[in-house]
Amino acid sequence: MSAGPAEPVYRNPVLNADWSDPDVIRVGDDFYLTASSFGRVPGLPLLHSRDLVNWTLVGHALQRLEPESEFAVPRHDCGVWAPSLRHHDGRFWIFWGDPDQGIFQVNAPEVRGPWTRPHLLKAGKGLIDPCPLWDDETGEAYLVHAWAKSRSGVKNRLTGHRMHPHGTELLDEGKVIVDGDRIPGWFTLEGPKLYRHDGWFWILAPAGGVETGWQGAFRSRAFFGPYEEKVVLEQKDTDVNGPHQGGWVRTPSGEDWFLHFQQRGAYGRVVHLQPMRWDTDGWPVIGDDGAPVAAHRRPDLPPQPPAAPAGDDDFPGGRPGRQWQWTANPRDGWATHHSADGLRLTCVRTADAHDLRLLPHVLTQRLPGAPCTVEVDLRLDDGEPGARAGLVVLGDAYSWIGLERGPDGAVRLVHRFAEPAAMGAPPTSSGQWGRERDAAPPRPAPGGRARLRVDIGAGARCRFSYHTGDGTEDGTGDGFRPSGRVFAATPWRWVGALLGLVALAPTGQGHAGTATFTQFRIRIQEKRADR
Repeated sequence: MSAGPAEPVYRNPVLNADWSDPDVIRVGDDFYLTASSFGRVPGLPLLHSRDLVNWTLVGHALQRLEPESEFAVPRHDCGVWAPSLRHHDGRFWIFWGDPDQGIFQVNAPEVRGPWTRPHLLKAGKGLIDPCPLWDDETGEAYLVHAWAKSRSGVKNRLTGHRMHPHGTELLDEGKVIVDGDRIPGWFTLEGPKLYRHDGWFWILAPAGGVETGWQGAFRSRAFFGPYEEKVVLEQKDTDVNGPHQGGWVRTPSGEDWFLHFQQRGAYGRVVHLQPMRWDTDGWPVIGDDGAPVAAHRRPDLPPQPPAAPAGDDDFPGGRPGRQWQWTANPRDGWATHHSADGLRLTCVRTADAHDLRLLPHVLTQRLPGAPCTVEVDLRLDDGEPGARAGLVVLGDAYSWIGLERGPDGAVRLVHRFAEPAAMGAPPTSSGQWGRERDAAPPRPAPGGRARLRVDIGAGARCRFSYHTGDGTEDGTGDGFRPSGRVFAATPWRWVGALLGLVALAPTGQGHAGTATFTQFRIRIQEKRADR
C-alpha cells in the first residue's frame, strides 16, 4: 500500500504531540478532531483539517471542569478521558467519561461554540470511553462505554444502552454487549467507537493496553449483539508500538481512513493516520494489511498548506494562545490583561511553593514529539523576597529554570528539579510529595531579566541554558550558558510531559509581585518537507 513515485505522501505521526485518544468526524469538506485533556483547563481541544494531515487548534469545548471544587487543585490523570465527537441534527456533540464522576455530554451548533455546560448523562465510578450512535435507519439512539477497574473493579467489557435521541438520558439499565474475558487472549478492552455500516453495528475498540495493544473490530446485526470480533491493526514488524484507539472517517470521494495513537513515553500519545479499506468478507483492513504505515499516499483531498497546532506565542494583550492550558480550574488574578504584548503572571502565594506538581496555576502546553529548542524571555518585576518564575518541563519528575528574588532584594538565576513522586500515591505524612533541589548554583541576573532555553533531544532529554545579558558567552557566540545536567522528561500516568510557565511565592501577606514572559518560541529541528 505504499505510494507511487509521483504521488504526494505524508509521514506519521500527523500530530506529533500528546493528542491522546483521538476521535474524528467529517462535516461537509471539513474534518474535526478532539482528544483527552484530563485535568487541564480549558479541556476538550477542537482541531480542524481539510486534508487529514495538516491540523490546527481552533478552540476548546470545555471552559471549566466540573464539579469545580474537585478541580480547584491539579488532578493530572483525572478529568476528561477518551471523548467521542459526533455531528447529529445540525449540532456537534462530545461525550466523555470522568472515571470518578460518570459520563458527561456537551453540544453546540458550531464547532467554535457556544458549547453547553456539561450534562451528567450517567453517574457512577469507573464509567469511561463513551460513544453515542444515532441510527438514521430507525431513528433510535444508543450509547456504548467501557470500564476502569481502578474505580469500579470491572474492566475488559463494553456496556450498551438505549439513549433518548435528545442525548439527555439513557432509557435502560444497560447490558454487557462485548465481554473481553470470553475472547481468548483479549484483555483491557476499552475505548469503543460505535458506527453503523453496511447493515451492521460496528464497534472499533482497542485492547491489550496502551503500550503493546492492538485495534479490534466487532460487528453484529443487532446493537445488543451477539458480536463477532477480529484484530484489524497491530504492530507486527513495525516500530509503532500499540497502534490503537481512534476513529474512522470517510472522505467526500469515498476513501476510508483511521486515526489512532501511539504511546511514546514522555511525549505522550502521538496521532497516526492509516489508510482503511473493506475486505471481501466485509471487515475493515487498516494500514498495510493490518500493520501501521510510516508513510503513505495522501488522502484524495484538495492540497493544503502545511499547518500544525501553534506553539509560539507573543501573548498579545496579555492573553495566552489556544495552545495553553492551566493545571486546574483558573481563578481571577492569575494573569493580567493589558495593552501590550507579553504574559504578565501574578506570583501567586502558595503553601506548595516547594513542588510545582501541586500548583493549579502552571500554564502548560504539550511537549513536541520531535527534537526542538524552546525559548522565552522573562522579567521578574518588583516584588517580595521568595517570588520566583520560570520555564518548566513538568511531569512526574520536573525541572525548571528561572528567576528568584532573594532576601536581599537581588534577583538571581535559579535552576531546580524534583525527582519522580509517584503521583498516583497519596502525599507523605508531612502532606508533601517531596521538595525540589538545586540543579545548579544560583547566579546573578542583572536587571531581573533572562532569556531561558531548553533544548529537547531524542528520548525527551532536556538541556537547560540561560542568557542574562551580562556579556558572558559560553563559546557558542549566542550568549547562552548551560545550566545543570541533562534532565530526562517523564510522563504522568496517562499524560505526556508538559512545557510550562509559572510564577509563585511562599505564603505571606500582600501582593508578591509579577513576572512577565515574552517571545515564547519553539523551533522544531525535524524537517517535514513531505507534509
